[in-house]
Amino acid sequence: MVSSSHEALHRIFQEDPALFARAVKGLGITFAGPLSGEPLPTDLTENRPVDRRLDTLLRMDARDGESFLLAVESQGKPDPDKPASWAYYLSHLHAKYGLPPILLVVCADRRTASWAARHVDIGPPQWPSLTVRPLVLGPDSLPVIDSPDEAARDIPLTVLSAALHRRDPDADAILKALATALKDLSADDENTASIFIELTEQGLGKTPAADLWRHIMAADLSFFQSQTAQSLRAEGRAEGRAEDILFLLDGRGVEVSEEERARIVGCEDLDVLSVWFARAITAVSAAEVFTSAGE
Repeated sequence: MVSSSHEALHRIFQEDPALFARAVKGLGITFAGPLSGEPLPTDLTENRPVDRRLDTLLRMDARDGESFLLAVESQGKPDPDKPASWAYYLSHLHAKYGLPPILLVVCADRRTASWAARHVDIGPPQWPSLTVRPLVLGPDSLPVIDSPDEAARDIPLTVLSAALHRRDPDADAILKALATALKDLSADDENTASIFIELTEQGLGKTPAADLWRHIMAADLSFFQSQTAQSLRAEGRAEGRAEDILFLLDGRGVEVSEEERARIVGCEDLDVLSVWFARAITAVSAAEVFTSAGE
């Protein structure tokens, strides 16, 4: 079954096709700044019953007039059958569209990225007839974007950075920078901000970073409109918010005494709990959750 995190790693290129040129700069490869990308059908099935589908397929039109096909595959784990499928995709696309194809494989796992980056020869060792050479984006090929200003300059790249670094210690800093940038964006374009909020949520998968993202969104429901934020708003239960506060503090390594834990769990005022939750995002002690500076 295809997961939401799988979808996010290739859908981000549908939202911003020009992201491709910016993302692969870290691989030492330069393209002439594609200005637009036209989505193409991803179904490569032939008349015979062989089902072959790409994740995302875009026709890229570059500034210098060059056009090429960008096939994006989100890969969650090594698969020995994939190189043969990729070779088929590339050959089929070249024959069908008459344009040079590029295969981009996006992996949130370092081991998978290393595996996908291999050049695979197809044919006898004396004379391979075809070599599959995918471009691979993984945690080590995309920078950590942890500055709100830098995140605001390229939100799609920051979303991709968050997804690929979701298991790294830097994930928290990326998400906080991204949240700030998206809050500013939502003031001008709420719909676009909502798209990138959802892609971030999906791209983080089932990781601790995803829990932190839900907590960050819940801290300011006035502008975050994702499905998670909406469900939290609709739920409105003090018990659930208390658990969120304790989870966040525990995840950040903040010690909570039994007395402080009992105070949080025993509070039934959702407004008070919301204030405490917002403070818990940056508090260095449990005492700061109950009393902010200057109070």
